[in-house]
Amino acid sequence: MAQQELDTARAVTILNRIMEMELAGVVRYTHYSLLVYGYNRLPIVQWLRAQALESHQHALQAGEFVTHLGEHPSLGIGPLLETHDHDIGHILKESLEHERATLKLYKELNEIAKDRSVLLEEYARSMIQQEELHSGEVDKMLREPGDLGVFMPH
Repeated sequence: MAQQELDTARAVTILNRIMEMELAGVVRYTHYSLLVYGYNRLPIVQWLRAQALESHQHALQAGEFVTHLGEHPSLGIGPLLETHDHDIGHILKESLEHERATLKLYKELNEIAKDRSVLLEEYARSMIQQEELHSGEVDKMLREPGDLGVFMPH
């Protein structure tokens, strides 16, 4: 079976969308970290800021792949949502939605790279793994103590 050629234009479009979503994550997590109050503030702020740094690294990676493919990285940023509801539970729910949307893009990239570009396929698979682990952690944080089942919004 001959290997099909990668649709570079589509790959670049998806990579730019990933970059935009990850940059939105930088802004989102930074913003959230400034709005945490209460007894558990310090570890939550630390976690949110670590997520902002991770999103920044992910945006850089996606941008590097865009230029690797000979194209121009986007100067855009993904959607930013300001609900003015800064309860930790609400912040985590918004975070989970954002992570799931970004995960969908990595899966889309993996689908078009599969059997066409080992480089992009391995990158996408690696990012899918990271995003699934991260979503799982957020899911666990949203559960009540002792709940073993996956978080289900009320």
